[in-house]
Amino acid sequence: MNLDARDLERLAFLVRVVNGERRNLKATDERLFAEPFTAQKAGLLEEDSELAERVDAFVARFSRLQDTLGDKLLPALLAAVGEERRTLVDRLDVAEKLGWIESSEEWMAIRKLRNRMVHEYIEDAEVLALALQTGHARVLTLLNAADRMLAEVRERDWLGGRHD
Repeated sequence: MNLDARDLERLAFLVRVVNGERRNLKATDERLFAEPFTAQKAGLLEEDSELAERVDAFVARFSRLQDTLGDKLLPALLAAVGEERRTLVDRLDVAEKLGWIESSEEWMAIRKLRNRMVHEYIEDAEVLALALQTGHARVLTLLNAADRMLAEVRERDWLGGRHD
């Protein structure tokens, strides 16, 4: 499919954003989970501002990458291949068929986790630790989805060799 200049500019912007968000999430994930994140560690957040900032950064970066991939890059890619879909579930089903995501069900579970981490203030240290551990376990899924979507852009050479 032919993309007009505005579509290409938007795609180039999204590729840059995803590359940065991908890098940032990976780095934060490695720092926060260098050691297991336990309920005991979660209980220290009020006293340990550095740890609290790392947790906040992880949640924000996890959320941003998931949001950018699912709500911005995915619709742009689907439009570029002539597969525009109205609902999120439809978009995810096509993305799964195209091999860009592992499964639409897993993506929805990640989205639900993201919403929970962002929108609910979790006071129980065990619940918080479990949510963060689950997020950590899903980071690779997000990074792989980002890699596959970015590979699609490269393989179709939509950006003329510019993939930063």
